[in-house]
Parts: sequence; C-alpha cells; structure tokens
Amino acid sequence: MFGNLSHLALQQYWFVIVSLLGAILVFLFFVQGGQTFIFRIGKSESERTIIVNALGRKWEFTFTTLVTFGGAFFASFPLFYATSFGGAYWVWMAILFVFVIQAVSYEFRTKASNFLGRKTYEIFLFINGLLGPFLIGVAVATFFSGSQFSLDEFNSVHWANEFRGLEATLSVFNLSLGLTVFFLARVLGLLYFMNTIDNENIIARSKKQLLFNAIPFLVFFLLFAVWLMLREGFAVNPETGEIFMEPNKYLHNLLAMPLVLVMFFVGVLAVLAGIAFALLKDTGNGIWFTGPGTILVVFSLFMLAGFNNTAFYPSAYDLQSSLTIQNASSSHYTLVAMSYVSLFIPFVIAYIIFAWRALNKKKIDEKEIQEESHVY
Repeated sequence: MFGNLSHLALQQYWFVIVSLLGAILVFLFFVQGGQTFIFRIGKSESERTIIVNALGRKWEFTFTTLVTFGGAFFASFPLFYATSFGGAYWVWMAILFVFVIQAVSYEFRTKASNFLGRKTYEIFLFINGLLGPFLIGVAVATFFSGSQFSLDEFNSVHWANEFRGLEATLSVFNLSLGLTVFFLARVLGLLYFMNTIDNENIIARSKKQLLFNAIPFLVFFLLFAVWLMLREGFAVNPETGEIFMEPNKYLHNLLAMPLVLVMFFVGVLAVLAGIAFALLKDTGNGIWFTGPGTILVVFSLFMLAGFNNTAFYPSAYDLQSSLTIQNASSSHYTLVAMSYVSLFIPFVIAYIIFAWRALNKKKIDEKEIQEESHVY
C-alpha cells in the first residue's frame, strides 16, 4: 500500500502526522498552563494538592506526546532534527531541562524522603509551566521567521552566533507566538480546572483568572496572525529548488489551501466559543470547544509552514540552506516502513481516550485526595 506511493506523497503524509502531533501537544499544554496557577489559585496546602493531582493525572500525556513528536520528526525529517537540535542546542537544552524538572517534581513532591520540601517541587512545576510553552512557541515561530544557520555540502551545521537558538527570543515576532502559546496554555489550564475539579473556591478563582488571561492571549494571537499574513515568506521554486522571499507568502498559502483556511477559522471560532461559554455560562465544558479549536489552529499553522512550496525550517542567515519537506526527509524506504507503523496510531488514540475518561469519571475533590493511596 504505502510502497506504491511516491516519495513526495510519503513526505507530505509524514509532515501531516508530525504537524498533528505538534497540534495535540499544544492542546496538552493545559498541564503546563495549570501549573502556573498553583500559588495563584491554590491558597491552602489542600487546594494546591488538589490542583497538582488534577494535573498529575494528565502530565504523562503531555510528556509522552512531546517525546513522540520529537521522535517522529527525527525519523521522518532527520536533517531538520540534526540542524535544529545540533545547531540551536541551547534553546532545546533549556526546553529539555524544564520538562525534566517537571517529571521529577510529580514523582517526588509527596515522597517521605523529600528533603527539598513540597514547595520546592511546586516552584519547579511553576517554572516548567512558565518556560515550557513559551520556549516551544518561540522555537516554532522560527518556522516562519527563520534561524541563523547554514549547511555545507556535507550538511554539517554552522550557527551564526554563540547564542545557539536563544537569539530567537530577541525577535518581537517570535515573542508574539511564544506569549500566545503561554497565555493559551494558561487559558486551557483554567478551563481544565473548571471541568475536572469539584471545589467552589478553585472554580471561582479560575473563572476570575480566565478573563485576565484570555485578553492577553487574544492580543498576542491577533498580533502574530496579522503579522504572519503580512510578512515575507520563504518560498521554494518547485522546478529548481531555489529558496526566495515572497511577499505575503503565508497569506497566499492560506488562500491556496481552502481546507486549511476552513480549519483555521473554525478553530479560531471554537477557541473563542469555549472561552465565552466558560465566562458567560455556569459550565465546565469550555475546554471541549477551546481544546479541539487549538488543535485545528495549530495544525493549520504547520500546514502553512510546510506546504505549497514553502521552506518549513528556513535560514535567515543563508537562504539556500533552508529546509523543505523534500530536502530534509528520510529515504523512501524508511518512510514506507514508518508508514506501516503509523497504522497503529488510531489504537493509541483510542487508548488515550479510554484512559482519559477512566481518570475523569468523577471530579477531583478534597475527600478523594484524603482517601487516595497515591497522591502527587
């Protein structure tokens, strides 16, 4: 089946899969967003324990998706992986560090031998929530703004400065997406609390904080979206493979792909609807609008970055070193073998849905925390 597909079709197939994983990952950042409210919403030890355990039920989904996203990108587009992780390693080391301290914190926060104390690990969770979504948002923004690398004839990576990716945080455009993802994660975290926690004080504080975080999210998202549509983009000549700058490239991509256009606007409306329902109605179901909406919007942005003859990992330092779906992918044989493995993805998704529903049959409250044998 997959062996009869052309190399280009397989490359596009795997870019779609990687993009979908990336979109799901951004939705799952509600865990990181929720962690930034441990002290703001959790006013007592018992309330903070409820919040940590509500998030602790899902943190492994986020971590696993992050690893799967990175692994799929490595296997399907190894030159991107080598260029980005081998060149911009300071930013990726920072991202790795904040996710390592998250895993450690959930495992050791309530351990009897925890000599650092609960608050130390709660601070670690706050740092993960603060920096994780922001840094990944900044890194993804370079898919549109470009990075400072060049490749020689042997595809060895040369980075143009000593900051090794951290210079991306000095770009206002990159910061606009980083802050968009950060505030979106916080919005999703608040919606998650309203959906899964049975505590009047936590719900009331979450609803109050929702408005304060939805406004900056919408401001930064609007700034990024308008700027993206108006800026030059990294286009590829399909006949020669030459990279050149095209005015309004990403707007052209959006208009050239009607399905992506529809997904983008439906996703935006769903995100807004979830926030509005949570603010105006006494319901905890806002996340089931904002969550899928987030997946649609982020998936659409990845499509704009890689399809319609576009360099998905462009170089602002050496234009012709930019990476495309065609020049960064694995061989036809590797992509065929991987594609057969991808047939198991629906079963994995089904398991995640089953596990999610099993963990959320009952809203978490203080009584459950007291009776639970395993507490994060």
